[in-house]
Amino acid sequence: MARALAPQDMADEDTLGVAVNEAEVSDTGAHRTEVVAVFGPTASGKSAVAEAIAARMRTEVVSVDALQVYRGLPILTNQPLTRTRLVAFRSLDEQMTVGEFAPLAHAEIDTLVSERGVAVVTGGTGLYLRAALTDLDLPAAVDEATLARVERAVDDDARAAHALLAERDAAAAAAVHPNDRQRLVRALALAESGGSLARTVDRLWSAETRRPTRVVGLVLSREAIDRRIRARAEHMFESGVVDEVRAALGRPLSRTVEKALGLREIASLDRDEALERLVTRTGRYARYQEKWMRRIPGIVLLDGERAPERIATDVVARPEVGPSI
Repeated sequence: MARALAPQDMADEDTLGVAVNEAEVSDTGAHRTEVVAVFGPTASGKSAVAEAIAARMRTEVVSVDALQVYRGLPILTNQPLTRTRLVAFRSLDEQMTVGEFAPLAHAEIDTLVSERGVAVVTGGTGLYLRAALTDLDLPAAVDEATLARVERAVDDDARAAHALLAERDAAAAAAVHPNDRQRLVRALALAESGGSLARTVDRLWSAETRRPTRVVGLVLSREAIDRRIRARAEHMFESGVVDEVRAALGRPLSRTVEKALGLREIASLDRDEALERLVTRTGRYARYQEKWMRRIPGIVLLDGERAPERIATDVVARPEVGPSI
């Protein structure tokens, strides 16, 4: 099966704070890492790198992707071919929130650390990655009616909606740009429901992690990313994504699945137009990921244009990454 383009799920994820926690020390006095997280923009090859690291460390990968949790869209959501935890366990009509996902990720990571000594984590959804690595102060879920009403208000006049947010939750308004539709919707819906997005944003930038963690980021040239995005989009169409998407649209879909990048374009446009639209939107998303990847505290940036095996060798050779190396 071809690897497909990463899904579009940008809600609440433009601030991702992940840092190395080296408080735990091994018997030899060397810093000991229990979780290795791999991040990078769409099409950077982070899944292949994570799989290579896991193979060397005799452990498994935990996916932290908002759309890979669903069954029925393996090509569109770029589901891995090798055994990966938290992939394809929800039906397409089930809503998944980060609040529901976090304890599942914690359980899988804890099990791997207990049994194998280390866990490898990767995925393209920044908020899910952060929630897997730390304990976020996550606000309660917002009811569907409130969310739908706020979405309409933001779509009608984003500036007015942001002004309303400033009146009701000044801290959240300071953390959310008026043009960031998804986070503006979330922040205003929470404010109307008695919650606040600001607490989660604060935790996102915290250097704390649940377990000693090393986060590595893959850096590639703009040309390399664009080339990989196009190649993956073409491979996706060759692998039958059109039939996959049309089958999915014949069933009830959750709000999360409906936002999957490429879902509507692939179903409604001819191949060439859908391909170009998908390449453009995915490229825009990759730029977005690159910006905040570089702001992650403590991240180790690596040359992502090398072969995954070479990158994995570089990561596991670091003395602070262990204990099973």
